[in-house]
Amino acid sequence: MSARAIEPLPDTLIDQIAAGEVVERPASVVKELVENALDAGAQEIEVIVERGGKQRLRVRDDGHGIAPEQLALALRRHATSKIRALEELEQVRSLGFRGEALPSVAAVSRLTLESRTANHEHGYRLQAHDAASSAEPQPLAHPLGTTVTVDDLFYNTPGRRKFLRAERTELNHIQEALRRLALGHFGVGFSLCHQGRTLWRLNPAHSEQAQQQRLAQLLGEAFAEASAYVEMEGAGMRLSGWLGLPTAARRQGDLQYLFVNRRLIRDRTAAHGIRQAYRDVLYRDRYPAYVLYLEIDPRQVDVNVHPMKHEVRFRDGHTVHEFLARRIATALAQIEPATTLPTGALPTGAPPADATAASASVPTSTPSATAPRAPTQSPTPPRQSTLALGEARRLYGRWEPAEDAAAAEDEEPLLGYAVGQIRSAYILAESSRGLWIVDMHAAHERIVYERLKAQQAGPGRVEMQALLMPVTMPVTPAEAERVERANAELESVGLEVDRCGPDRVRVRAVPALLSGADPAELLREVLAEWPEWGDRDPAAGIAPTLHPAIQRVLALMACHGSVRAGRRLTIAEMNTLLREIERTPRAAQCNHGRPTYALLDDTALARLFSRGR
Repeated sequence: MSARAIEPLPDTLIDQIAAGEVVERPASVVKELVENALDAGAQEIEVIVERGGKQRLRVRDDGHGIAPEQLALALRRHATSKIRALEELEQVRSLGFRGEALPSVAAVSRLTLESRTANHEHGYRLQAHDAASSAEPQPLAHPLGTTVTVDDLFYNTPGRRKFLRAERTELNHIQEALRRLALGHFGVGFSLCHQGRTLWRLNPAHSEQAQQQRLAQLLGEAFAEASAYVEMEGAGMRLSGWLGLPTAARRQGDLQYLFVNRRLIRDRTAAHGIRQAYRDVLYRDRYPAYVLYLEIDPRQVDVNVHPMKHEVRFRDGHTVHEFLARRIATALAQIEPATTLPTGALPTGAPPADATAASASVPTSTPSATAPRAPTQSPTPPRQSTLALGEARRLYGRWEPAEDAAAAEDEEPLLGYAVGQIRSAYILAESSRGLWIVDMHAAHERIVYERLKAQQAGPGRVEMQALLMPVTMPVTPAEAERVERANAELESVGLEVDRCGPDRVRVRAVPALLSGADPAELLREVLAEWPEWGDRDPAAGIAPTLHPAIQRVLALMACHGSVRAGRRLTIAEMNTLLREIERTPRAAQCNHGRPTYALLDDTALARLFSRGR
């Protein structure tokens, strides 16, 4: 290729190149235009679409409008009313600020801009095929606000038009773009029409009930019912919104919305912090659902790092990560999922891990505020007691009827009082709220796990109990080598193991809470769960990066040593277990995210027997 002289690009081509960064498809246009409407103070926004946005897009708002002498400026690149100096760029408070949306759209469509301000009796119209072909504004009748009509998107860039998908696909993208904006601005009404048919009509939602209704309209009744509203503050930040219950976790991360200063963003640091908060209550292949709003000093977040403004950069990402991880984890521990069974008929079989038939009570203000009747961490270890099984004696206190009766006079326990056991797996308990059904194994698993975690986090190691007769077991040479190098990690989770041959190890002690477990089987499961043990310098201690792996192992141990189905308990022992559940954090679900108890309330019971009809 022969050398070519350097020349400035034509303005039209410059605008079309810039449009490629902003306008990907019709949904991109909707996003930019609706964000402009929100910045203009609109209270009602109407989006009209034809042929999935390929033929026409129209966005109407009742904002403060654009003065006639500024209509042409609105179509000029880098012309904006939202920032004036670097100081304002470093603390952006508006959704748009670059002044590229309208000129970029105008460069690849036939754009018509109509607007009226409160200072003018009538509005003005400006038509443009691109940013360079603007004519003088023409007067017309128009209500207060702005209407932007975009016809024939990509008509002058056929290569871009070929990449557009079917009308239904493009419409789905438009709906998702509008859904995100509507979730971020409850005080604004939205409507969406396609081919003359109204698809959406969302009224402004100022009350808690109206916001819950909008949440259900946009994300479905299942999420609205299986989530809890939270508010918390700290480290100069405020977080509010809806946390999906662990029992409503999904197989993909398609219901995760995080807004920073009302701007929907994607950020790995923040997303990791939220996921870490859920790690104790979810399967590893499940994703939490949430709609969260983080308010932070605009000077602490840079929104000018992506043309589409999807990504941000926090000036102190570590603090944001820790705030989200710790506060959300605390909030999850306080939520009391009053899981209610379907009222039409009793379900059959075990509930799936992503079951959504749940409701939740709501912690308010900061995470330190306890939700009504929410299970919370006991400041001191639970008292000693007895269960039918030997290991249970070390977990619970001796149930004292007099003490329990005195408590009942004071306040009814959350889970009421046991009335029996069915299928040797579930406890039935009665309270003023209805009939509780408790999964013994799932609940006990959570209790054991929290006890193990508390021990490991306290002195740095789980309390051990020496075996009367050490157990020698065969392993592979690689496993034997790993055990030899991983004494610190093994002792931290309550296992004392040493190598006694090329392919032999000896278990000398196990966690005191699990003294009834098979030592050899327990060690095999631990080694299988944590294959990276032994891959560090023994003198370096336990690396912080291994702490999540330690918790995974503790969860496995809890599952291994908890009460199994098929064991019969007395009424006293059942009540002991119920009281322990109530004072254990995160006891509403097991370590894998499955619910530990469900409520069949009075309404459901009445429907089962057609009472009141």
